[in-house]
Amino acid sequence: MGRTYLVEEGVGQYLAELSTGAKAYVTGLLIGQCSPQRDYVIRAVRTPPREQLQDSSPPSLASLDEEWITTHASQVSRMLPGGLLVLGVFMILTPELSKEGQNALRRLIFSVEKSLSKRRLWKPVEEEVTDRAALQICSATKKVVCRTYDGQDPKSSAKPADWKYQSALSASWLALGCTVNVNIHIPLLATSPNHDLEKNTKNGLNRWSKQIEDSVFLINGQVKDDDTELLEGQKKLRGSTQSSTQFSDVKVLTQLCQGSSPRSTATVQVCSGSINLRGAVKCRAYIHNNRPRVKEAIQALKRDIINTLSDRCEILFEDLILNEGPQKKSFEREYHVLPQRLFVPVAGSSVMLSDYKFRDEASGEIQERFVELLDQAVEAEDLHVAEDVSTVDICPAPDNLDGIQHTQLTKATLLLKLQQNMGVVVAAAVAVLASIFSFNYFSD
Repeated sequence: MGRTYLVEEGVGQYLAELSTGAKAYVTGLLIGQCSPQRDYVIRAVRTPPREQLQDSSPPSLASLDEEWITTHASQVSRMLPGGLLVLGVFMILTPELSKEGQNALRRLIFSVEKSLSKRRLWKPVEEEVTDRAALQICSATKKVVCRTYDGQDPKSSAKPADWKYQSALSASWLALGCTVNVNIHIPLLATSPNHDLEKNTKNGLNRWSKQIEDSVFLINGQVKDDDTELLEGQKKLRGSTQSSTQFSDVKVLTQLCQGSSPRSTATVQVCSGSINLRGAVKCRAYIHNNRPRVKEAIQALKRDIINTLSDRCEILFEDLILNEGPQKKSFEREYHVLPQRLFVPVAGSSVMLSDYKFRDEASGEIQERFVELLDQAVEAEDLHVAEDVSTVDICPAPDNLDGIQHTQLTKATLLLKLQQNMGVVVAAAVAVLASIFSFNYFSD
């Protein structure tokens, strides 16, 4: 039996409007949330138009710009808070292209999923839903055909899926929010070619993401069992279809030490500098209100914590490449400000979308980005900046690096030897104390 997609009614109206256009085909993304029982689609977003040379040949899906659509999916995924993801791809086309449509959708599904998977620092769980929707709509007959493919298996075949519209689908979804204090120190290895800041930063964030995965999450001050219902013991909202949110405040307790073994091995690395990420980031996740489990909610929030820091570091490095070029010869101390997170409400929904803003960026630029990427007009007063400034401090090693390295190596060697010979030291101390005690006893 195939999956069921519950779809916001507004999505149906949006797709109907797109189908009235004169184009041979229109592509776009489906945005929503997966759950073990069913999936929820709360938005559809058409692919932004790209300026191309006029082509007088008959319309064909062979000219489909797969790279452009995949890039759009990557940009949109940055604007989604925890719990939301790109659920699939849609295509509205004329009857003449309907036979080509399913093969084109299949290619897009795997291309988009492969691109998004590469950027993720979190690991999928065993029960992860990997089915992705391929929605095909005929612009003439308005017939809707929904199929799914396993996004992690390129050899998977299409499976039928149910596509059902529902009003006020996300009007009373549950929200979880937290503030995470970040203080990440990332060493830059001397062996790293050209001080590859982006690669080193990603490696450092990968280690930090494992700490977040292993953290303890307090929901409204309580530790809850994974399989309990999130709303257990709380009154549920009834009789209202208006946008309303039940918000849970979450505290994140990060473990001080990693690993279950009490013994550890010290590693000495020669470094040419370091990267320091500091600040407090605002994180938010949304979860459906159909008896959600604590496990689902915490997982969504964990992924938002990891994604929001990783995404804004990516945005910063993209900005640096645009302003300074991909090849930077000198390696001097640099101080950068990470883009701040902002949230924007969605009409008729309790869910808010997200974006990132540099300090010198005007509100008009943010509004244009929402129109281009999410096909949504946003008022300037609806842009809510959620946090203070977070920084990136890139520190090169001092000039007397050799002397410092020698000192650090000496200290590290002494510490290692002290650890290795701790038993001998303790035994010697015990022997000395025993001899003193014996001497005093016989003297008396």
